[in-house]
Amino acid sequence: MINQRIRIGFAPIARPTFDLGLARDLTAQVVEALAGYTLMGSSELVMDGAAVQSRISELADSRLDMLLLLQASFADSTMALELARALDVPLLLWALPEAQVGGRLRINSFCGVNLAAHGLRRAGIAYETVVAAPEDPTAHAKLHDFARAAMVKRRLQGARIGRLGENPEGFDTCLVNRAGLRSQLGVEVPQYELTPFFQRAREANPGRIDALAERLRTRLADFDAHDADETRGTLGAYLALDELAKNEGLDGVAVRCWPEFFTDLGCSACGAMSLLSDALTPTSCEADVNGTITQLILQWLSGAPAFGSDIVAFDLDTDAATLWHCGLAPLAMADPAVPPSATLHSNRAKPLLMQFPLKPGRVTIARLSEASGDLRLVIGGGEMLKAPMAFSGTSGQIRFDSGAAAVMDTLLGKGLEHHVSLVYGEHRSALEMLARMLGIAVLRL
Repeated sequence: MINQRIRIGFAPIARPTFDLGLARDLTAQVVEALAGYTLMGSSELVMDGAAVQSRISELADSRLDMLLLLQASFADSTMALELARALDVPLLLWALPEAQVGGRLRINSFCGVNLAAHGLRRAGIAYETVVAAPEDPTAHAKLHDFARAAMVKRRLQGARIGRLGENPEGFDTCLVNRAGLRSQLGVEVPQYELTPFFQRAREANPGRIDALAERLRTRLADFDAHDADETRGTLGAYLALDELAKNEGLDGVAVRCWPEFFTDLGCSACGAMSLLSDALTPTSCEADVNGTITQLILQWLSGAPAFGSDIVAFDLDTDAATLWHCGLAPLAMADPAVPPSATLHSNRAKPLLMQFPLKPGRVTIARLSEASGDLRLVIGGGEMLKAPMAFSGTSGQIRFDSGAAAVMDTLLGKGLEHHVSLVYGEHRSALEMLARMLGIAVLRL
């Protein structure tokens, strides 16, 4: 499904003095192998300046995620440079091998892509490369990661993260750099205040709250075990957050969840944020904008909900770490063997929170960080283990690929933010490509 939404501009480059029959056959094979994507541009070979201009005109208004230049045969760098400059989207160069059986060098694709790479490098234009046959699975894995990263880069341009309230005092990890986010990512951060939001939450439609409560009774044990008015307060907050996101065109929300949700609205924000993230509008607590952007990136890469969490413990003897938060993880992440339940906030004794252990499986960890003063992308991976609840709320035991001791040393030694984001699946390669596309550094956990 994700692939079908990715729009790839396609230009197979060739020169008439080479074997055009073979070049066309190989181009057709590549086009067939890319059937799962939305391919923009014909398979007709681009062989001169007029054809370049025609292809640019064909692709210019296509809202491309990326450009794939297929070196169908040898050509100098002129056409590649002209296409790359005109279309200005993430660029992947694909060179095709040919059989070494004596006789004529029929397409000389590698030399052509070498010339293109040199010209692009001298011009300061970023690119990635693939050198493989049309059906090569390794090539398609790299294309898949590159295409997803390019799609995320395009979607970040103009993304909107609503910031509801301010970060709590002493939580410098949740400060927002609006100018940097706008200039480097293209993300806008409109500000909203808590008092008018709370009024909208109190005025949420009672019938919609009733319907939501009825649905949650089938998903959460102990749903009716807590103060009904306070629980309805959380559900009203969810409806108000959902309405705010839809009315304001927000891609995610960063919420100041304490103390005002408890003291002024009389309920917890956690359950509302869990429901919103589960419905693919990511949210972070403590007004953590960068955390919400990280979740949005992971969600777009995976097509699944992401979760913003604290790392609260390391056990070096078992080489594991504990991820935890009060109860805002999306329900999609619940261990299917342990029915989720409704619970109270551990410090404030207010509902509604989601309680469950995280399901086992492969996970990717990330954080858009400003700990160094500049934006960079922190990336890690590991295995979420089958484990009982470590604390009330939502928690999971993770075994990092690089080991618990190394991750702990990096977190503390580099002074990283206390929130990390996670999503299920392996997405590190795509994240690293995205960082290169955005021109920001990578720090590996």
